[in-house]
Amino acid sequence: MLNFDLPVFDDILNAAEQIKGTANLTPLIESSDLNERVEGRVLLKVETLQRTGSFKFRGAYNRISRLDTKQYPGGIIAYSGGNHAQGAAASASLMQIPSMIMMPTNAVASKVEATRALGATVAFYPPDEADSRDERAQKIARKTGAVVVPSYDDPHVIAGQGTVGLEIFEAANDSGLSIDSLLVPCSGGGLAAGCSLAKDALSPNCKLYTVEPEGFDDTARSLRLGERVKNHPGAKSICDALLMSPPGELTYAINRNSVATGISVNDHDVRNAMIYAFYKLRLVLEPGGAVALAAILGGKLPTKNFTTALVLSGGNVDPDLFRSIVLDGVGTGNLLP
Repeated sequence: MLNFDLPVFDDILNAAEQIKGTANLTPLIESSDLNERVEGRVLLKVETLQRTGSFKFRGAYNRISRLDTKQYPGGIIAYSGGNHAQGAAASASLMQIPSMIMMPTNAVASKVEATRALGATVAFYPPDEADSRDERAQKIARKTGAVVVPSYDDPHVIAGQGTVGLEIFEAANDSGLSIDSLLVPCSGGGLAAGCSLAKDALSPNCKLYTVEPEGFDDTARSLRLGERVKNHPGAKSICDALLMSPPGELTYAINRNSVATGISVNDHDVRNAMIYAFYKLRLVLEPGGAVALAAILGGKLPTKNFTTALVLSGGNVDPDLFRSIVLDGVGTGNLLP
């Protein structure tokens, strides 16, 4: 049974007002090279230019900026491998309240450092104990007078992420464009759920597709099976931002009625997309932020004579990984610059 009412489109409009002037209004851009390559029109929502380098700041700030700080003198606690960590830490800093972020011991070092730089106290947990994160966080919160801020399964977080979709469809409508398909990177499903609500209100004929790494396509499988399922154990991917499992209770309840289907991409597709983004679009993407671009470059859905929008969800890539993929990887079977 759901612990919260599901968010609705009005909550996204409210979130847009709440984050206005604090979150960045990120651009929706086109590339003639990309349009020619896929024989259609592609609109790119560049969330790499969002505060803290990913869309996660939107949901975190929409949630944290509404807190009664007197009720929660201990501030906030969040658990995340990196992007929600930074979004939550930055939001807490802006609200001048303490933040503790629980991160896996194998988290990307640059994301850990960035989270600390934003004023958060970082605590670590073993990756194989991820299922107990919420229980641990709730226990600490009760002791310290803090509140746990989920990374996706929260109405205010979902509504905040939905402002990405709101901005996409408003910008398209202002330009007289009708979007046929919207591709959204997916892990817990908060971004997809929020964008689904915006799509249903503003462009109901548009088809929304979730994009996940191969082996971590629990949302796609959950949609097919009609129930939430977990990722298979032992799977590996370079997309560290998209490894959450299973889909959220709230997010799945929204996505199962609005998402057309789920798409998965492999690490080779993702590397190609990162290379293409850097050399052709002049954009730096982290692996998880590149999956939607990887899907269209890999021909995962029809694009010829269609208008396709996609979210470039984050750019917080480890420098060494970026160097190995984008700089050293060119000419080794990946796309050439």
